[in-house]
Amino acid sequence: MFIEILELIIDSMEGAFIEVGSFVGSVLLLFGYINYKKSGKFMESIEKSKKFQPLIGGVMGLTPGCGGAVFMMPLFFKKSVTFGTVVAALMATMGDAAFVMIATRPFHYLIVSGISLTVGVITGYLVDLTSLGDNILKKYENRMRILKGFRGKQGEFVAPMTPIERKKSNFLNYLFWSLISIGLVFGVAGIMQVDIELFPNLEEIIGVAGVILAIFLVFKGKKFLRDDTTESEQSKVSSLKKTFIENALETAFVIMWVFVGFLAYELLTLGLGMGDYAAGEMMIENWLLATGIVSIIIGVAVGIIPGCGPQIIFITLFINGLVPFSALLANAISQDGDALFPLIAIDRRSAVWATAINKLPALVFAFIVYWIELNYDWSGFLNSMVDKLFM
Repeated sequence: MFIEILELIIDSMEGAFIEVGSFVGSVLLLFGYINYKKSGKFMESIEKSKKFQPLIGGVMGLTPGCGGAVFMMPLFFKKSVTFGTVVAALMATMGDAAFVMIATRPFHYLIVSGISLTVGVITGYLVDLTSLGDNILKKYENRMRILKGFRGKQGEFVAPMTPIERKKSNFLNYLFWSLISIGLVFGVAGIMQVDIELFPNLEEIIGVAGVILAIFLVFKGKKFLRDDTTESEQSKVSSLKKTFIENALETAFVIMWVFVGFLAYELLTLGLGMGDYAAGEMMIENWLLATGIVSIIIGVAVGIIPGCGPQIIFITLFINGLVPFSALLANAISQDGDALFPLIAIDRRSAVWATAINKLPALVFAFIVYWIELNYDWSGFLNSMVDKLFM
Protein backbone atom coordinates (compact mmCIF):
# COMPACT_ATOMS: atom_id res chain seq x y z
CA MET A 1 0.00 0.00 0.00
CA PHE A 2 2.86 2.40 0.83
CA ILE A 3 4.43 1.88 -2.59
CA GLU A 4 1.08 2.48 -4.30
CA ILE A 5 0.51 5.73 -2.36
CA LEU A 6 4.04 6.89 -3.18
CA GLU A 7 3.38 6.23 -6.87
CA LEU A 8 0.16 8.27 -6.65
CA ILE A 9 2.07 11.16 -5.06
CA ILE A 10 4.71 11.10 -7.81
CA ASP A 11 2.07 10.82 -10.55
CA SER A 12 0.16 13.75 -9.02
CA MET A 13 3.32 15.84 -8.90
CA GLU A 14 4.16 15.03 -12.51
CA GLY A 15 0.63 15.79 -13.67
CA ALA A 16 0.34 19.00 -11.65
CA PHE A 17 3.64 20.43 -12.88
CA ILE A 18 3.99 19.18 -16.47
CA GLU A 19 0.39 18.76 -17.63
CA VAL A 20 -0.90 21.90 -15.90
CA GLY A 21 1.76 24.02 -14.21
CA SER A 22 4.06 24.45 -17.20
CA PHE A 23 1.18 25.72 -19.36
CA VAL A 24 -0.17 27.91 -16.55
CA GLY A 25 3.24 29.51 -16.05
CA SER A 26 3.63 30.20 -19.77
CA VAL A 27 0.18 31.79 -20.09
CA LEU A 28 0.66 33.76 -16.88
CA LEU A 29 3.98 35.12 -18.06
CA LEU A 30 2.46 36.13 -21.39
CA PHE A 31 -0.37 38.04 -19.69
CA GLY A 32 2.09 39.55 -17.22
CA TYR A 33 4.29 40.83 -20.01
CA ILE A 34 1.32 42.33 -21.87
CA ASN A 35 0.15 44.01 -18.66
CA TYR A 36 3.64 45.38 -18.07
CA LYS A 37 3.87 46.83 -21.58
CA LYS A 38 0.52 48.55 -21.16
CA SER A 39 1.62 49.79 -17.73
CA GLY A 40 -1.93 49.50 -16.42
CA LYS A 41 -3.05 52.56 -18.42
CA PHE A 42 -6.28 50.85 -19.43
CA MET A 43 -7.59 51.41 -15.91
CA GLU A 44 -7.51 55.17 -16.40
CA SER A 45 -10.10 55.03 -19.19
CA ILE A 46 -12.66 53.11 -17.12
CA GLU A 47 -13.84 56.14 -15.15
CA LYS A 48 -14.83 57.89 -18.37
CA SER A 49 -17.14 55.07 -19.47
CA LYS A 50 -19.96 55.14 -16.90
CA LYS A 51 -22.58 53.55 -19.17
CA PHE A 52 -20.34 50.62 -20.04
CA GLN A 53 -18.76 50.06 -16.65
CA PRO A 54 -20.52 46.74 -15.78
CA LEU A 55 -19.45 45.42 -19.18
CA ILE A 56 -15.89 46.66 -18.64
CA GLY A 57 -15.92 45.18 -15.13
CA GLY A 58 -17.02 41.83 -16.53
CA VAL A 59 -14.29 41.87 -19.17
CA MET A 60 -11.67 42.83 -16.58
CA GLY A 61 -12.87 40.01 -14.34
CA LEU A 62 -12.77 37.62 -17.28
CA THR A 63 -9.03 38.07 -17.82
CA PRO A 64 -7.24 34.97 -16.49
CA GLY A 65 -5.98 35.40 -12.94
CA CYS A 66 -7.36 37.79 -10.38
CA GLY A 67 -5.47 40.92 -11.43
CA GLY A 68 -8.24 42.61 -13.42
CA ALA A 69 -10.89 42.01 -10.77
CA VAL A 70 -8.50 42.96 -7.93
CA PHE A 71 -7.90 46.37 -9.51
CA MET A 72 -11.64 47.05 -9.74
CA MET A 73 -12.42 46.69 -6.03
CA PRO A 74 -10.84 49.90 -4.61
CA LEU A 75 -12.26 51.97 -7.49
CA PHE A 76 -15.79 51.60 -6.14
CA PHE A 77 -14.90 53.39 -2.90
CA LYS A 78 -13.23 56.15 -4.90
CA LYS A 79 -16.57 56.55 -6.76
CA SER A 80 -14.79 55.73 -9.99
CA VAL A 81 -16.98 52.72 -10.80
CA THR A 82 -20.45 51.52 -9.81
CA PHE A 83 -21.24 48.66 -7.45
CA GLY A 84 -22.70 46.78 -10.41
CA THR A 85 -19.24 46.94 -11.97
CA VAL A 86 -17.79 45.28 -8.88
CA VAL A 87 -20.46 42.55 -8.99
CA ALA A 88 -19.89 41.93 -12.71
CA ALA A 89 -16.12 41.63 -12.21
CA LEU A 90 -16.52 39.16 -9.32
CA MET A 91 -19.04 37.01 -11.19
CA ALA A 92 -16.96 36.89 -14.38
CA THR A 93 -13.66 36.04 -12.71
CA MET A 94 -12.44 32.48 -12.32
CA GLY A 95 -9.25 33.62 -10.67
CA ASP A 96 -6.19 31.44 -11.13
CA ALA A 97 -8.50 28.49 -11.78
CA ALA A 98 -8.89 30.00 -15.27
CA PHE A 99 -5.26 29.14 -16.06
CA VAL A 100 -5.90 25.53 -15.10
CA MET A 101 -8.94 25.43 -17.38
CA ILE A 102 -7.06 27.03 -20.28
CA ALA A 103 -4.26 24.50 -19.93
CA THR A 104 -6.47 21.41 -19.62
CA ARG A 105 -9.98 22.14 -20.97
CA PRO A 106 -9.74 25.20 -23.29
CA PHE A 107 -13.11 24.66 -25.00
CA HIS A 108 -14.92 24.21 -21.67
CA TYR A 109 -13.15 27.37 -20.48
CA LEU A 110 -14.57 29.34 -23.41
CA ILE A 111 -18.11 28.16 -22.65
CA VAL A 112 -17.84 28.83 -18.91
CA SER A 113 -16.27 32.24 -19.53
CA GLY A 114 -18.96 33.25 -22.01
CA ILE A 115 -21.78 32.28 -19.66
CA SER A 116 -20.09 33.85 -16.60
CA LEU A 117 -19.45 37.09 -18.47
CA THR A 118 -23.02 37.31 -19.78
CA VAL A 119 -24.61 36.51 -16.41
CA GLY A 120 -22.21 38.84 -14.60
CA VAL A 121 -22.80 41.82 -16.88
CA ILE A 122 -26.60 41.42 -16.80
CA THR A 123 -26.55 41.12 -13.01
CA GLY A 124 -24.27 44.14 -12.76
CA TYR A 125 -26.63 46.33 -14.78
CA LEU A 126 -29.59 45.12 -12.70
CA VAL A 127 -27.75 45.99 -9.49
CA ASP A 128 -27.06 49.50 -10.82
CA LEU A 129 -30.79 49.98 -11.40
CA THR A 130 -31.23 49.80 -7.61
CA SER A 131 -29.92 52.11 -4.92
CA LEU A 132 -27.82 49.38 -3.32
CA GLY A 133 -24.49 50.83 -4.40
CA ASP A 134 -25.36 54.33 -3.18
CA ASN A 135 -26.53 52.98 0.18
CA ILE A 136 -23.35 50.97 0.64
CA LEU A 137 -21.22 54.01 -0.13
CA LYS A 138 -23.20 56.23 2.27
CA LYS A 139 -22.83 53.76 5.13
CA TYR A 140 -19.16 53.32 4.33
CA GLU A 141 -18.55 57.07 4.35
CA ASN A 142 -20.46 57.45 7.63
CA ARG A 143 -18.29 54.81 9.28
CA MET A 144 -15.19 56.56 8.00
CA ARG A 145 -16.38 59.83 9.54
CA ILE A 146 -16.92 58.14 12.88
CA LEU A 147 -13.47 56.60 12.79
CA LYS A 148 -11.61 59.91 13.07
CA GLY A 149 -8.03 59.81 12.01
CA PHE A 150 -8.65 56.70 9.93
CA ARG A 151 -5.85 56.22 7.46
CA GLY A 152 -6.51 52.66 6.28
CA LYS A 153 -4.51 49.57 7.10
CA GLN A 154 -0.83 50.21 7.64
CA GLY A 155 1.36 47.69 5.92
CA GLU A 156 3.70 45.63 8.06
CA PHE A 157 7.34 46.63 8.06
CA VAL A 158 9.33 44.35 5.85
CA ALA A 159 13.07 44.45 6.24
CA PRO A 160 14.93 44.76 2.93
CA MET A 161 16.69 41.63 1.73
CA THR A 162 20.43 41.38 2.17
CA PRO A 163 22.58 40.87 -0.95
CA ILE A 164 22.90 37.14 -0.12
CA GLU A 165 19.12 36.77 0.32
CA ARG A 166 18.53 38.62 -2.94
CA LYS A 167 20.91 36.30 -4.81
CA LYS A 168 19.18 33.25 -3.35
CA SER A 169 15.79 34.65 -4.36
CA ASN A 170 16.98 35.37 -7.92
CA PHE A 171 18.49 31.88 -8.20
CA LEU A 172 15.23 30.24 -7.08
CA ASN A 173 13.24 32.24 -9.63
CA TYR A 174 15.67 31.36 -12.45
CA LEU A 175 15.53 27.71 -11.41
CA PHE A 176 11.74 27.77 -11.26
CA TRP A 177 11.30 29.25 -14.74
CA SER A 178 13.93 26.83 -16.10
CA LEU A 179 11.92 23.89 -14.76
CA ILE A 180 8.74 25.44 -16.21
CA SER A 181 10.44 25.69 -19.62
CA ILE A 182 11.54 22.05 -19.53
CA GLY A 183 8.11 20.99 -18.26
CA LEU A 184 6.47 22.89 -21.13
CA VAL A 185 8.52 20.91 -23.65
CA PHE A 186 7.33 17.67 -22.09
CA GLY A 187 3.77 18.99 -21.87
CA VAL A 188 3.62 19.94 -25.54
CA ALA A 189 5.25 16.65 -26.51
CA GLY A 190 2.62 14.81 -24.50
CA ILE A 191 -0.20 16.59 -26.30
CA MET A 192 1.39 15.75 -29.64
CA GLN A 193 1.95 12.17 -28.43
CA VAL A 194 5.70 12.40 -28.93
CA ASP A 195 7.97 10.50 -26.54
CA ILE A 196 11.06 12.32 -25.28
CA GLU A 197 13.51 9.81 -23.82
CA LEU A 198 16.68 11.69 -22.87
CA PHE A 199 17.17 9.45 -19.84
CA PRO A 200 14.80 7.34 -17.73
CA ASN A 201 12.25 9.00 -15.42
CA LEU A 202 13.22 12.54 -16.45
CA GLU A 203 9.58 13.67 -16.52
CA GLU A 204 9.00 12.35 -13.00
CA ILE A 205 12.16 14.08 -11.76
CA ILE A 206 11.14 17.41 -13.31
CA GLY A 207 7.59 17.07 -11.96
CA VAL A 208 8.67 16.21 -8.42
CA ALA A 209 11.38 18.90 -8.34
CA GLY A 210 8.99 21.50 -9.78
CA VAL A 211 6.22 20.84 -7.25
CA ILE A 212 8.65 20.80 -4.31
CA LEU A 213 10.14 24.12 -5.46
CA ALA A 214 6.65 25.57 -6.00
CA ILE A 215 5.58 24.61 -2.47
CA PHE A 216 8.80 26.09 -1.09
CA LEU A 217 8.22 29.38 -2.92
CA VAL A 218 4.64 29.58 -1.62
CA PHE A 219 5.70 28.97 1.97
CA LYS A 220 8.63 31.36 1.59
CA GLY A 221 6.25 34.04 0.30
CA LYS A 222 3.70 33.20 3.04
CA LYS A 223 0.84 33.16 0.53
CA PHE A 224 -0.94 29.90 1.23
CA LEU A 225 -4.53 30.94 0.46
CA ARG A 226 -4.10 33.93 -1.84
CA ASP A 227 -1.50 35.20 -4.26
CA ASP A 228 -2.97 38.33 -5.82
CA THR A 229 -3.14 41.63 -3.95
CA THR A 230 -3.48 45.22 -5.10
CA GLU A 231 0.18 45.73 -4.16
CA SER A 232 1.39 42.71 -6.15
CA GLU A 233 -0.58 43.79 -9.24
CA GLN A 234 0.90 47.29 -9.02
CA SER A 235 4.34 45.75 -8.56
CA LYS A 236 3.97 43.78 -11.79
CA VAL A 237 3.58 46.88 -13.94
CA SER A 238 6.49 48.71 -12.31
CA SER A 239 9.26 46.55 -13.82
CA LEU A 240 9.73 43.48 -15.98
CA LYS A 241 11.87 41.83 -13.30
CA LYS A 242 9.09 42.15 -10.73
CA THR A 243 6.67 40.73 -13.29
CA PHE A 244 8.80 37.58 -13.47
CA ILE A 245 9.06 37.37 -9.67
CA GLU A 246 5.34 37.90 -8.99
CA ASN A 247 4.31 35.54 -11.79
CA ALA A 248 6.67 32.88 -10.46
CA LEU A 249 4.93 33.09 -7.08
CA GLU A 250 1.50 33.06 -8.69
CA THR A 251 2.38 30.04 -10.83
CA ALA A 252 3.82 28.26 -7.80
CA PHE A 253 0.59 28.95 -5.92
CA VAL A 254 -1.47 27.37 -8.71
CA ILE A 255 0.84 24.35 -8.98
CA MET A 256 0.67 23.69 -5.25
CA TRP A 257 -3.14 23.69 -5.18
CA VAL A 258 -3.43 21.65 -8.38
CA PHE A 259 -1.12 19.06 -6.80
CA VAL A 260 -3.28 19.05 -3.65
CA GLY A 261 -6.39 18.59 -5.80
CA PHE A 262 -4.88 15.81 -7.93
CA LEU A 263 -3.53 13.95 -4.92
CA ALA A 264 -6.78 14.33 -2.97
CA TYR A 265 -8.67 12.79 -5.87
CA GLU A 266 -6.20 9.91 -6.25
CA LEU A 267 -6.22 9.10 -2.53
CA LEU A 268 -10.00 9.37 -2.37
CA THR A 269 -10.35 6.96 -5.28
CA LEU A 270 -7.91 4.50 -3.71
CA GLY A 271 -9.59 4.79 -0.31
CA LEU A 272 -13.12 4.28 -1.64
CA GLY A 273 -11.98 1.14 -3.38
CA MET A 274 -10.30 -0.12 -0.19
CA GLY A 275 -6.99 -0.28 -2.02
CA ASP A 276 -8.54 -1.18 -5.39
CA TYR A 277 -8.22 1.92 -7.60
CA ALA A 278 -10.54 0.61 -10.34
CA ALA A 279 -13.26 -0.16 -7.79
CA GLY A 280 -12.88 3.33 -6.37
CA GLU A 281 -13.36 4.87 -9.81
CA MET A 282 -16.53 2.84 -10.28
CA MET A 283 -17.92 4.08 -6.95
CA ILE A 284 -17.15 7.69 -7.88
CA GLU A 285 -18.92 7.34 -11.23
CA ASN A 286 -22.01 5.89 -9.54
CA TRP A 287 -21.99 8.64 -6.92
CA LEU A 288 -21.68 11.30 -9.61
CA LEU A 289 -24.70 9.99 -11.49
CA ALA A 290 -26.79 9.93 -8.31
CA THR A 291 -25.77 13.29 -6.80
CA GLY A 292 -25.58 15.79 -9.66
CA ILE A 293 -27.76 18.37 -7.90
CA VAL A 294 -25.77 18.03 -4.67
CA SER A 295 -22.55 18.69 -6.60
CA ILE A 296 -24.05 21.95 -7.94
CA ILE A 297 -24.85 23.11 -4.41
CA ILE A 298 -21.36 22.11 -3.31
CA GLY A 299 -19.91 24.08 -6.22
CA VAL A 300 -21.76 27.22 -5.11
CA ALA A 301 -20.78 26.62 -1.48
CA VAL A 302 -17.09 26.28 -2.40
CA GLY A 303 -17.42 29.53 -4.34
CA ILE A 304 -18.25 31.33 -1.10
CA ILE A 305 -14.69 30.74 0.11
CA PRO A 306 -12.41 33.69 -0.82
CA GLY A 307 -9.20 32.88 -2.62
CA CYS A 308 -8.25 30.65 -5.54
CA GLY A 309 -6.97 27.54 -3.79
CA PRO A 310 -10.31 25.81 -3.08
CA GLN A 311 -11.57 26.78 -6.53
CA ILE A 312 -8.54 25.18 -8.20
CA ILE A 313 -9.24 21.97 -6.27
CA PHE A 314 -12.84 22.04 -7.51
CA ILE A 315 -11.61 22.48 -11.09
CA THR A 316 -9.39 19.42 -10.69
CA LEU A 317 -12.43 17.44 -9.57
CA PHE A 318 -14.11 18.35 -12.88
CA ILE A 319 -10.99 17.50 -14.87
CA ASN A 320 -10.97 14.07 -13.23
CA GLY A 321 -14.67 13.55 -13.96
CA LEU A 322 -15.82 13.78 -10.35
CA VAL A 323 -18.32 16.61 -10.89
CA PRO A 324 -20.51 17.47 -13.91
CA PHE A 325 -20.13 20.54 -16.12
CA SER A 326 -23.12 22.20 -14.42
CA ALA A 327 -21.30 22.04 -11.05
CA LEU A 328 -18.23 23.58 -12.67
CA LEU A 329 -20.40 26.41 -14.00
CA ALA A 330 -22.00 26.92 -10.58
CA ASN A 331 -18.58 27.27 -8.98
CA ALA A 332 -17.26 29.56 -11.74
CA ILE A 333 -20.12 32.05 -11.37
CA SER A 334 -20.17 31.83 -7.59
CA GLN A 335 -16.46 32.20 -6.88
CA ASP A 336 -14.69 35.54 -6.45
CA GLY A 337 -11.06 34.44 -6.32
CA ASP A 338 -8.54 36.71 -4.63
CA ALA A 339 -10.54 39.78 -5.70
CA LEU A 340 -12.78 39.49 -2.65
CA PHE A 341 -9.86 40.02 -0.24
CA PRO A 342 -9.29 43.73 -1.00
CA LEU A 343 -13.04 44.29 -0.76
CA ILE A 344 -13.12 42.59 2.65
CA ALA A 345 -10.15 44.67 3.78
CA ILE A 346 -11.84 47.94 2.79
CA ASP A 347 -15.45 47.23 3.77
CA ARG A 348 -16.70 43.81 4.91
CA ARG A 349 -20.37 44.68 4.43
CA SER A 350 -19.92 45.46 0.75
CA ALA A 351 -17.97 42.21 0.37
CA VAL A 352 -20.88 40.26 1.89
CA TRP A 353 -23.35 41.94 -0.45
CA ALA A 354 -21.16 41.42 -3.52
CA THR A 355 -20.56 37.72 -2.93
CA ALA A 356 -24.15 37.05 -1.83
CA ILE A 357 -25.63 38.54 -5.02
CA ASN A 358 -23.94 36.06 -7.34
CA LYS A 359 -25.18 32.91 -5.56
CA LEU A 360 -28.74 32.93 -6.95
CA PRO A 361 -27.70 33.39 -10.62
CA ALA A 362 -25.09 30.68 -10.12
CA LEU A 363 -27.71 28.21 -8.91
CA VAL A 364 -30.29 29.15 -11.55
CA PHE A 365 -28.00 28.84 -14.56
CA ALA A 366 -26.28 25.74 -13.21
CA PHE A 367 -29.63 24.00 -12.75
CA ILE A 368 -30.61 24.94 -16.31
CA VAL A 369 -27.39 23.41 -17.65
CA TYR A 370 -27.90 20.35 -15.41
CA TRP A 371 -31.36 19.85 -16.92
CA ILE A 372 -29.77 20.01 -20.37
CA GLU A 373 -27.17 17.46 -19.28
CA LEU A 374 -29.89 15.07 -18.14
CA ASN A 375 -32.07 15.38 -21.23
CA TYR A 376 -29.47 15.79 -23.98
CA ASP A 377 -26.04 14.40 -24.74
CA TRP A 378 -24.27 17.51 -23.48
CA SER A 379 -20.94 15.74 -22.94
CA GLY A 380 -21.13 14.22 -26.41
CA PHE A 381 -21.80 17.65 -27.91
CA LEU A 382 -18.81 19.20 -26.11
CA ASN A 383 -16.53 16.34 -27.10
CA SER A 384 -17.58 16.59 -30.75
CA MET A 385 -16.89 20.34 -30.71
CA VAL A 386 -13.49 19.74 -29.16
CA ASP A 387 -12.69 17.19 -31.86
CA LYS A 388 -13.69 19.65 -34.61
CA LEU A 389 -11.74 22.57 -33.18
CA PHE A 390 -8.61 21.01 -31.75
CA MET A 391 -8.10 17.76 -33.65
